[in-house]
Amino acid sequence: MGNTWCGFCGCVDQAGVGIVERWGRFERLASPGLHFFNPFAGQVLAGFLSTRISSLEVRIETKTKDNVFVQLMCSIQYRVVRENADDAFYELQNPEEQIQAYVFDVVRAIVPRMTLDELFEQKGEVAKAVLEELEKVMGAYGYSIEQILMVDIIPDAAVRKAMNEINAAQRLQLASVYKGEAEKILLVKKAEAEAEAKYLGGVGVARQRQAITDGLRENILNFSHKVEGTSAKEIMDLIMVTQYFDTIRDLGNSSNNTTVFIPHGPGHVRDITDQIRNGMMEAASTSSHC
Repeated sequence: MGNTWCGFCGCVDQAGVGIVERWGRFERLASPGLHFFNPFAGQVLAGFLSTRISSLEVRIETKTKDNVFVQLMCSIQYRVVRENADDAFYELQNPEEQIQAYVFDVVRAIVPRMTLDELFEQKGEVAKAVLEELEKVMGAYGYSIEQILMVDIIPDAAVRKAMNEINAAQRLQLASVYKGEAEKILLVKKAEAEAEAKYLGGVGVARQRQAITDGLRENILNFSHKVEGTSAKEIMDLIMVTQYFDTIRDLGNSSNNTTVFIPHGPGHVRDITDQIRNGMMEAASTSSHC
């Protein structure tokens, strides 16, 4: 139904309060419901006030400690205190302007003492300081400040662009560090793998040569036992000739098209045998001197 008044009676809404005057002087507050007045005795319903929570949006432009201009969006939620509605009705003509003036004053006193980063981190402290100041001032006029929200902090467009570029550069730098660490680990692992492969390859070659040596020794011993009158040198020459012809056969059966020119003939076989024997003797001599 809302607030209505027709001279002799008036109805006050549930979320409201009425101001009753007698001969222009405040007499009492009218609670929600129907009220009767005696206009002949100078009693009238002077006005109504809503006790609902109201919201006021305030935009403040100020400068931070590091000389960055910012705009702060504040949302002030306030209401009329029912018991002190007469103060709100008579003391303030425009409460929104009064609240806005105090918000400007407090914010412009606090923000210049903060850097931009500190403002983003401590915007709750700014809102708390504004709330304390408004509660102290507006409470005397019959208003209750329910809550203050620091909705947004908007730096200058050039500053926002610079901040985004700094953030992007820091992320690229961090990505480069991670990439370098990954490449370092990859190279280290690759080097370790190559070292391990070479070590295992060396072990394999050593075992292969040991197996060849053991096999030759066993063949020489078996041959000398079965064929009497043969020396170890003659047996070794025979083995070398056999190995030589096996090598020639393997080269001929190879599917690759590589052409290998090697001297071939009985004399050359003997030369190869002598070279191998001389090399082994020189190696043995060097080992004994060491």
